[in-house]
Amino acid sequence: MLVAIFCISTAGITTCCTSSDDNPVVDTQQPTIQRITERGKLLVGTTGDYRPLSYREADGNYWGFGIEMAKKIAERIGVGIEFVQTSWPTLTADVLTEPQTFDLAIGGITITDTRKETMLMSEGYLANGKTILCRSSEADRYKSLADLDKPEVRVMVNPGGLNEKFAKANLTHATIIVYQKNEEIPNQVAEGNADVMITEITEAPWYVQNNPRLAAPLLHTPFTHGEIGVLMRKGQDDLLQIVNNTIRQMKSDGTLRHLHEKYGLIYAY
Repeated sequence: MLVAIFCISTAGITTCCTSSDDNPVVDTQQPTIQRITERGKLLVGTTGDYRPLSYREADGNYWGFGIEMAKKIAERIGVGIEFVQTSWPTLTADVLTEPQTFDLAIGGITITDTRKETMLMSEGYLANGKTILCRSSEADRYKSLADLDKPEVRVMVNPGGLNEKFAKANLTHATIIVYQKNEEIPNQVAEGNADVMITEITEAPWYVQNNPRLAAPLLHTPFTHGEIGVLMRKGQDDLLQIVNNTIRQMKSDGTLRHLHEKYGLIYAY
């Protein structure tokens, strides 16, 4: 295997990178990568309310599948990392804001054509699809979308994201409740304050595993099919390339499969 070492000086700092067939050199002279390297850290926007992909504990520490993905990207660039709070209602605005507050956003962000019209999205690293959480005692009640779309069914969603959009487009007869804190909705369902949560196959397994009062009866037959990726503003093609290379490497060396197993998620690659 061919291996070479490159040393590049930027702002008086020399960065050395090893290039090989499996780990291509990171060109720190590309515009976005140069800015990140000179800063010394990757700024990552994340909601911190989406177990097990991105969650912010009370002490400010973040954990989750997406958080580990972000750390791998920063490691590949050769810098540290800092997480910046964003939210589902403000995600697009936060990506596009001037001055820029973070380099990329990660954690439960579905790849859509609408997002790709105005922003860049990476290749997928996690299979995704709309499903439900309900109380275990009522798991047999919900076998299809039609079973949800009834006036007596109280469907709870978080505001501003694709879950709310899906519910309002497909459940025209159900009673839809918009609840501000996504991470609290599963417990609202468990406590009987709602009947169903519209969620993703990436989120539902964690809550089922950690709360025996909850079930995900349609986990393996989701209403939609898609992938989760990394979101960033246009014009950062050099950063996008690094992100995609990181995802491909994690797929080929088994790291991505290991993360799926660690968080109990469905591996589709």
